[in-house]
Amino acid sequence: MKLFSSVHDVPDVKALVKEALHLKEFPYAFKALGENKTMALVFLNPSLRTRMSTQKAALNLGMNVMVLNMDKEGWALELRDNVIMNGTTVEHIREAAAVMGEYADIIGVRSFPGLKDREEDYSEMIFNKFVQFCGVPVVSLESATRHPLQSLADLITIEELKTITRPKVVLTWAPHIKPLPQAVPNSFAEWMCRGEVDFTIAHPKGYDLCTDFTQGATITHNQDEALADADFIYVKNWSAYEPYGQILPGNEDWMLTNEKLKITNSGKIMHCLPVRRDLELSSEILDGESSIVVHEAGNRVWAAQAVIKRMLEGF
Repeated sequence: MKLFSSVHDVPDVKALVKEALHLKEFPYAFKALGENKTMALVFLNPSLRTRMSTQKAALNLGMNVMVLNMDKEGWALELRDNVIMNGTTVEHIREAAAVMGEYADIIGVRSFPGLKDREEDYSEMIFNKFVQFCGVPVVSLESATRHPLQSLADLITIEELKTITRPKVVLTWAPHIKPLPQAVPNSFAEWMCRGEVDFTIAHPKGYDLCTDFTQGATITHNQDEALADADFIYVKNWSAYEPYGQILPGNEDWMLTNEKLKITNSGKIMHCLPVRRDLELSSEILDGESSIVVHEAGNRVWAAQAVIKRMLEGF
């Protein structure tokens, strides 16, 4: 594996999930794979789980790890070609990515969308420039449109905890005070559509995701209809795809509560974190037995480790 940016980079999703669960049981079994290899984690935006879980995964495989918070410690990058750099940018992505490829055997990159220009965000310019110029395998640590390590961990969690062969999984929109990217819901949707689940997306009118990510999903504007008999409920806010990056008025009643869970099949609650308590998701749920958000976050290690292992096996 040379690239991990979406579910489309994985020929056999079921096999990758199985491998991740095997690594969870035997985390140091492949420590020799990463000996004398280095992974660079490059963050253009904040991180907690992605940074720590990916770093731990690489260490479990015997790798050295370098972390660069590019937004605070690096030079301002120029992404455009054929421009005179007489403004605020200091280094071109061509040289920056190429140099990182000299120092690292695998690079992970995180870059959020601006939520101003949909065409620019969905072109994935920053991530794709790293892939183009670094010359080594690249892992997405979240991009403008996807968060594949999170989605793989979500599928691992469902596979690990399900009690029926084909559970009902619901992605439900939640309120927030500011516009958030579509990366997590986009990614979750396309991974669930490749998984062995019955998948439903519930959101208020005006929050449709790009159809490129939702082929195979059932979509409804009725949250109660979606929650009925659900086995896993994934809670996440996202801003509108059209008008792009906007928050629409109302819909505060979409926050999930224990009362709403009564119609589920003892549904387990998932969230990628961080979560705003009693805005996105009620404290009574987060502190209750139905919440598996911490367990889910723990599985981020095994998702990352399975992907990095596949990359190391390619050397």
